[in-house]
Amino acid sequence: MNKKHSVIIVGILVSISFVLHKTIAYHPLTIIIMLTSTLIAGLPILYRALSALRYRIVGIDALVSIAVIGAIIIGEYYEASAVTFLFLFGDYLESRTLEKTRSSITSLMALSPLSARVIIDGKEETIAPSEVLKGMQVIIKPGERIACDGIIITGEAYIDESSITGESTPLFKSKESEIFSGTIITSGYLIIEATRVGEDTTFAKILHLVEEAQDSKAPTQKFIEKFSRYYTPLIILMSIVTYIITRDIHISLTLLVISCPGALVISVPVSMVAAIGTSAKIGVLVKGGDVIEKLAKIDTIAFDKTGTLTIGKPTVVHTYPYTVDEKELLKIASIGEAYSEHPFSKAIIDKAKELNSYTEESPISPQYIQGKGIIFSSNKKQYYLGNSALFEEYSIDITHVIHDIEHEAKDKRTAIIVGTDESVLGLIVVSDSVRPEAQQVLKELKKMNIKKTIMLTGDNKGTAEAIARYLSMDEYYAELLPGDKSEKIKLLQQEKRKVAVVGDGINDAPSLALADVGIAIGSKGNDVAMETADVVLLSPSLFGIIDAVRISRLALRNMKQNIFFAIGVALTLLVGVLFSSLTLSIGMLVHEVSVVLVIINAMRIMQFSKRQK
Repeated sequence: MNKKHSVIIVGILVSISFVLHKTIAYHPLTIIIMLTSTLIAGLPILYRALSALRYRIVGIDALVSIAVIGAIIIGEYYEASAVTFLFLFGDYLESRTLEKTRSSITSLMALSPLSARVIIDGKEETIAPSEVLKGMQVIIKPGERIACDGIIITGEAYIDESSITGESTPLFKSKESEIFSGTIITSGYLIIEATRVGEDTTFAKILHLVEEAQDSKAPTQKFIEKFSRYYTPLIILMSIVTYIITRDIHISLTLLVISCPGALVISVPVSMVAAIGTSAKIGVLVKGGDVIEKLAKIDTIAFDKTGTLTIGKPTVVHTYPYTVDEKELLKIASIGEAYSEHPFSKAIIDKAKELNSYTEESPISPQYIQGKGIIFSSNKKQYYLGNSALFEEYSIDITHVIHDIEHEAKDKRTAIIVGTDESVLGLIVVSDSVRPEAQQVLKELKKMNIKKTIMLTGDNKGTAEAIARYLSMDEYYAELLPGDKSEKIKLLQQEKRKVAVVGDGINDAPSLALADVGIAIGSKGNDVAMETADVVLLSPSLFGIIDAVRISRLALRNMKQNIFFAIGVALTLLVGVLFSSLTLSIGMLVHEVSVVLVIINAMRIMQFSKRQK
């Protein structure tokens, strides 16, 4: 028998017994009906209480069981049946409303693709998404949900990525664009090559992260659960002491019922579950209630520059060929950047291809020096490619090019030095545009009482200063290695600041891990971001930071409201018991109503509206 059926049957029996109780009092028929309803509703409660006792846990079920057994012993059959019914009904309402707070993850799971259309031996076949293998060609037609991550090899289409990023406006995708499982093709026709399948897809990872986060616990929740372990046995002891003093069994049993800490125990987790699920729905993955609490208290945010404050798609805008021509300069640089994952490397290679100076030649013995550049050999000659720190470390004179480097930095552009042991061959100037929304986001963060915004970058001081001034940032630190960034975070934390770090999740992984809250932005499909960061913003927009902070503060405020309400109800009921104005059934009714009201209050978080851009 499920909960719904139990509630209906017991509800009918209690209603009948109430009528009989008021007409023929405790007639044998009345008593039988009351005990039957008590048995149906009370046995599951007693079973849970005994199961918990095996693990030395004295919980709410134990309090109710003792109170009901006591009521039966003293002949208060109606009170026993009413209490068990109200507890059962409250439990049913609680489970129903809790399901709604988890509706965001439920709706996400409903977005899982049901089938995939693939090409096998030149023929089109429909298979389960779990059967799609990496490298298979997958066909997607209008209205179909994409079953794997992949790269478009044929066709063009508009893709609804709201299930991944929270953005409802379909995006145009064409050949070589990356697409993600769980998204929908609204118009067009595509053939893609599967790159991530099964549990490795972006959508599957999102589901896993959200489920994991909803099971994690905030510090306040852990404290309340620990408190309830000692609280419940204490209430039993108080009930016994009350009986010894007053010799009134009714007061003692009522004390057990009204002291059930149900609303208090559920006050924190229900707020956190609602916040995590709602965040996921708008493209903000928060890894647990502890992260929600920390994010709500953040007062300092440190930003990486490249790919975070800037778009992350730099282009070569100018060159300074000193001792070689432009094509040769780009050819040498593209060889050195062949295996690099730095955002500037693609810009240099693309420019070399544009001028037909690109070669498939690989660098010999490349050394990648974090935050400085690359040393490599080609045609029996050693080359240096990087910033001024690299050349200063190897005592290569760059005084004659400093003027050009500083000139470019004033325009928020980065000059990459190319040289040998003996001299500088030239400069390659790369520009990465500041995100159009960056200024507005930083202004809004200030209004939200974020006291300090800082930029941490490995770029040169001139470029960093220009961008920091343009964005009105409080502080900036340039030419930093990953280790230097971590040291800056430690210094801020030593100043008792609550620090969030916003980065791309790869070069900034140490800082993301060290910060009070690590936030990876626009990192769809990025394993390092999902593993290292505490919060993953699936939309590439910086406005996601504002959404993340707003919803965490809303959740923390909601949690406090629930706690104060639960304590207030408990104290009010206690006063009622002391003045002998409460019965067992009324106490249980108020208790269950308070639990439901706490859950309904938490559900208000689900009305959170994403910040309109």
